[in-house]
Amino acid sequence: MFKRADYLAAVEAIRSQTTFPAKVGVVLGSGLGGLADAVENAVSIPYSEIPGFPVSTVHGHAGELVIGTLEGSPVITQRGRAHFYEGYTPQQVVFPVRVMHYLGIETLILTNAAGGVNAGYKVADVMILNDHINFVGMMGNNPLMGPNDETLGSRFPGMSQTYDRDLRQYALRAAQENNVPYHEGVYMCLSGPTFETPAEIRMIRLLGGDAVGMSTVHEVIAARHAGMKVLAMSGITNECIDAIDTPLDTNHEEVLEAGKLLVPRMSAIIRGVLRSLAQAGAK
Repeated sequence: MFKRADYLAAVEAIRSQTTFPAKVGVVLGSGLGGLADAVENAVSIPYSEIPGFPVSTVHGHAGELVIGTLEGSPVITQRGRAHFYEGYTPQQVVFPVRVMHYLGIETLILTNAAGGVNAGYKVADVMILNDHINFVGMMGNNPLMGPNDETLGSRFPGMSQTYDRDLRQYALRAAQENNVPYHEGVYMCLSGPTFETPAEIRMIRLLGGDAVGMSTVHEVIAARHAGMKVLAMSGITNECIDAIDTPLDTNHEEVLEAGKLLVPRMSAIIRGVLRSLAQAGAK
């Protein structure tokens, strides 16, 4: 279990390289790290240089913080993330989010690659999360388990208003202005690393899931626990297979290939949200 001193040691390592006062954190998922290239006056810090930071072992996750300005908003961009399926504990997975909290981040924007469970979703569509189903957490893997740190948040945080309404409206407006095919929906978090069976896809659909993935929810919980406002988006990288005896299968290469189409679309939405935040802050 991490203590406050562990997070502050990471903060100190980051502050030794930059004191830039960012207020918005952006977590970039599989194949989506290219947006970090657009950060202005950027300082890049490899995760390996930050005490306690989990280092991703997954292709498509560069593993560095990029700190600077994007669309007028001071940002910390997390280029790649660690996952539960890599062998990290939920507390390790959310370590970067808690470090962002101690760095002064007030708004967290997360992206991920997800499979489209909803039959109306197509590859390269964007889903703006309005809710989630924490299947991993229901099985006893919640990042808030163990002693509660009251300096981070309360013992029993509510999750009925997890995804901030204003941020969702900013994202919807940006999607419309940039002609990005989008949906609002429910994200189902599974542990992975296997992709889902057809029976599991049918189950997820019955439970109300619109998209399925292997990340994000742990980070969202930690962010809400710490009082951050949260926006999350899924890039639909494949249409989930719900029937057996088909020659089709899902693979990570397909996910990364679809990410190439999604980068400009999700980047346009994130940029629009950041512009809206900058304008709101200037009022």
